[in-house]
Amino acid sequence: MRILFVGMSDSIHIARWISQVVDQDWEIYLFPSYGTNPRPEFRQITIFGASPVRSPVLSKSVCYVWWTFIYYYLDILEKQITHKYSNKYKKMALAQVIRIIKPDIVHSIEFQSAAYLTLEAKNELGDAFPVWIVTNWGSDIFLFGRLASHKERVRQILLNCDYYLCECERDVFLAKKMGLKGKVLPRFIGSSGFDVDRCIKLQSVPPSLRKGILLKGYQHWAGRALVALEALRRCESKLEGYTIIIFSATEDVKIAAELFTQDTNIPIEVVSEVTHEEMLRYYGVSRIYIGLSISDGLSNSMLEAMVMGTFPIQSSTVCNDGWISDGLNGFLVPAEDPDEIAKAIRQAVEDNHLVDSAAQINIQIMKEKADKKMVQDQVIQIYQDIFSSKDS
Repeated sequence: MRILFVGMSDSIHIARWISQVVDQDWEIYLFPSYGTNPRPEFRQITIFGASPVRSPVLSKSVCYVWWTFIYYYLDILEKQITHKYSNKYKKMALAQVIRIIKPDIVHSIEFQSAAYLTLEAKNELGDAFPVWIVTNWGSDIFLFGRLASHKERVRQILLNCDYYLCECERDVFLAKKMGLKGKVLPRFIGSSGFDVDRCIKLQSVPPSLRKGILLKGYQHWAGRALVALEALRRCESKLEGYTIIIFSATEDVKIAAELFTQDTNIPIEVVSEVTHEEMLRYYGVSRIYIGLSISDGLSNSMLEAMVMGTFPIQSSTVCNDGWISDGLNGFLVPAEDPDEIAKAIRQAVEDNHLVDSAAQINIQIMKEKADKKMVQDQVIQIYQDIFSSKDS
């Protein structure tokens, strides 16, 4: 089997997804829709380069094809001349790659950079285009499918793909409403499963004895980390002895965090680039995880909290499908209401039984729904079934 993935080469989630299939004696390729520095986690794969130079951190098992970088830079040059950006040359490169390697399956992971680009290549190749799987990430339909500048392109993807992969029933419903014609595949988490037993071993103390509060630091078109900081400020009297740990912090969040500490004397640690296991260890010393956004899919950060026994306080915009029962094994809160979020934080700080019992519930959920080997077997089976049926 020959699979061409189209997706962000600098995404850990894509690297982890592809890692599930690289040991199957299949030919695996990645065409970067975005990102010039592929993740070091990639192995046993051919990557078509968006840079003229191979990254020194890439595994020797990765074959790096350099010539496609020219098309990326032609797009940049055209933007400098016309002040408008298009994927015209990148689309030509992708179409040429498909002509050369003749993949059995093209799998676009994420819509805005990957599936939009793939649709343009499909329109150029016409009937010669292979079987096409699209993966819907967090906000691809739930948010962008409602925006005038994206709505028609999202609809065209759903009309043209052969298979549709997403994380929850919410997005299946929305995709069908927008005209999905392809076959709906089983729902999966967007990267890969977890080695649950290993994650349990990384936890040295129960959640009720931990003195960390972990905060996802996105503040942008979707993220609302500043709202979380305001909610934490309103809980100041309850947070003596705690350290707030912020990861993926945007610049305005870093500034707000520094001022927060000056005003409250509550220490904040801002975490920069770390490995996945190092990130899991931060969860392991945290009693609470807070993740807020106005739009999301099945949040990987929320799943990491669940598998590490960290009590999740998550915005109610996520794909849920039974992962969190509000008030039992986490709290689902409005993304932009600091009063409600502060109320949830206070309860999670004060109620030892709540956070410890939630950890036990969440570990069982992760064993049943997100075990690494189970997810990998199911993913491999999906590709095998599509490959077997593509000519039938």
